[in-house]
Amino acid sequence: MRKTKKKKRTHVPLRMNMLFFVVFVLFSCLILRLGIVQIVHGQDYKRELERTDDVTVNTSVPRGKIYDRNHKLIVGNKPLNAITYTRSKTTSQQEILDEARKLATIIKKDTPEDFKAITVRDRKDYWIMLHPEEAKAKITTAEWNKFKANKLSDKDLYQLQLDRITDKEMNSFSKQQLEVLAIYREMASGYALSPQIVKNKSVTPKEYAIVNENLSSLPGVDTTTDWERYNVFKNDTGDAVLGSVLGNVSSSKEGLPKELVDYYLSRGYSRNDRVGKSYLEYQYEDVLQGQKEKVKNKTDKSGNVLESEVVSKGKRGDDLVLSIDIDLQQKVEKIIQKELAKNKPGHRFLDRAFVSVMNPNTGELLTMAGKQYVTDSKTGKTVLADYALGNMTTSYSPGSVVKAATVLTGYQTGVIHPGEVQVDQPLKFAGTNVKKSWRAVPFGAINDLTALKVSSNVYMMWIAMKIGGQYSYVPNGPLSIDKMKAIQKLRYNFNQFGLGVKTGIDLPGESSGVGNGIPPESGKVLDFAFGQYDTYTPLQLVQYISTIANGGYRIQPHIVKEIREPSVNSDELGPVIDEIKPNVLNKLSMKTSWIDHVKEGLWKVVNEQGGTAHGYIDSKYKVAAKTGTAQGLYDGPKANEYWKRNELPPMTWNVTFVGYAPYDHPEVAISVVVPWSYEGAQKDPHVNLAIANQVFKAYFDLKAKRAKDGLDQSKSTQKVENAEDTKIINSDMTMKNTTGSSSAQ
Repeated sequence: MRKTKKKKRTHVPLRMNMLFFVVFVLFSCLILRLGIVQIVHGQDYKRELERTDDVTVNTSVPRGKIYDRNHKLIVGNKPLNAITYTRSKTTSQQEILDEARKLATIIKKDTPEDFKAITVRDRKDYWIMLHPEEAKAKITTAEWNKFKANKLSDKDLYQLQLDRITDKEMNSFSKQQLEVLAIYREMASGYALSPQIVKNKSVTPKEYAIVNENLSSLPGVDTTTDWERYNVFKNDTGDAVLGSVLGNVSSSKEGLPKELVDYYLSRGYSRNDRVGKSYLEYQYEDVLQGQKEKVKNKTDKSGNVLESEVVSKGKRGDDLVLSIDIDLQQKVEKIIQKELAKNKPGHRFLDRAFVSVMNPNTGELLTMAGKQYVTDSKTGKTVLADYALGNMTTSYSPGSVVKAATVLTGYQTGVIHPGEVQVDQPLKFAGTNVKKSWRAVPFGAINDLTALKVSSNVYMMWIAMKIGGQYSYVPNGPLSIDKMKAIQKLRYNFNQFGLGVKTGIDLPGESSGVGNGIPPESGKVLDFAFGQYDTYTPLQLVQYISTIANGGYRIQPHIVKEIREPSVNSDELGPVIDEIKPNVLNKLSMKTSWIDHVKEGLWKVVNEQGGTAHGYIDSKYKVAAKTGTAQGLYDGPKANEYWKRNELPPMTWNVTFVGYAPYDHPEVAISVVVPWSYEGAQKDPHVNLAIANQVFKAYFDLKAKRAKDGLDQSKSTQKVENAEDTKIINSDMTMKNTTGSSSAQ
């Protein structure tokens, strides 16, 4: 039988055609898309690939220096070799840790100070980095499930890990691991592209050289020169001379103070910048800080630095020339130290003394010296510490030194006239204790100048009584003064001298003293008249006596004399940018003849027999002055011991002094305040007068020596005596009081 062959199909099945068609469409879309990418957006993508970022970084510069009035360096910058690290934007924690491990084989960073700087959080973060699996195991299955369900965040999980790290785990690091951590925390603490100091203290020449040799294998690591603030003059106890007034600067580790971070960041500072933390360094931060170097870093898309360009060169801070005479400052500090040591035995509450020295015509402070006995926190021993700041931050009852202001207030209010005679006799008012002068025998009929000379309390009480409206006295009769009117008039006039108001010194934190309000008893108004109610600072007292010395002008005291540009030549100062000129805060609305009359009384205090300072102050200095003592309840550091036992502290005496010289042409004014110098019926050691006499001697001896050497105080030498000397040079409370019945001198 014949078989019939089937013919092969020559057409492609429909399904295959569909497949070809789909492939064709897809390829067409792909070609179209590639065309759009290359032709339409090609240039944009090319620019994106080639895109770079410009990041400007500020580099810190040394602070300005601080000199005394004769151009002796007081505070300078000690150069330090430093090792820095700058991380890129894309550097990971692990990469930083690897760099830290490499660096730890080259440099040492294992001192107690280095390890102390490592915080608990640093240790925990480091433990997690070293033990990732153990850290992961601290999260429970339930917590992982919450994380997957978006009920817990990465941050939440990490915090749980931190919380569950035990003390044993946190303290399990070897010394080598801690050293790596000490380096790592410094490297990781800075911002991207901002150099961070890894080590700048005790960098040995060997370390510095080896790091330099290995920079190619240590990405981001570099060597540079850093600086450290130092005080040139230190006294025997190790304190910086005038240290409490000069203030402090934050370290590179501290950076910006926490409470002022926002303020400084808004002014262009970086978080790790060193700034003045207190007093002079803080007050003149804008001057001392300088102009930081600006470097523009060009980075690629990945954050790698392609090139760097210096936009503007840095310039260290401007220099301060103080009005302080550092030689006189050191001499006065030694005087205080000697007199405190001499008089401390037998006087349990005597623990401090203050001296302010000022030019009464310009307000330039030549000296602010203060010393205080404190307990050393490390040794537990009593040491004498710098307390120069106490001249403006603490105040005390001044005693009779204010009597010149009381007499002038009497003239101004019209209740007495120059030369008026008043009888000094004990005053006994109904319901009060006897109020009298300090001497057992009354002074009798005396005029105003004699009242100043012998320091009559009663004469001053009569002025207060008359201001309050009472012109007569009847033994055991009433004291019927208008106490509000009297105290307000007295305070207003005292304010004109600078008593009870801030002096305006160019330092922060000044106290205005304590005005004890309207006295509860009229008798307290009488006490006010001879300096036993309100409290004043030693700085206010020197401003007060200067106001009298210069003929009635209250001059603002200042500690900075000039601001100068930094000089390229370290042996000379740069040109003057700003000179602080005398600033008159107010002029006494009193006749010049009245002021001159009172000045005559102050001359008698020192230079006539019977004057309270006669025989204590060398007459060759031509000093006019007023002495003072003020009695009140002890209100010093040990007062709480009595209050805790429900006991009244004992009565103690502040001794004070204000004066100026020469009498006929005043050029220097001083105040001396020695709180709680003795108690009860103890003999007055007259430590205030001993200090005052030696301070005048120190001033005039220095003046004579400089005149002999051709260094007149009116001009300072251009040459800087110790500008680059990094060697440290050694050189030898507010008080409320309960008034007693009398005040001495």
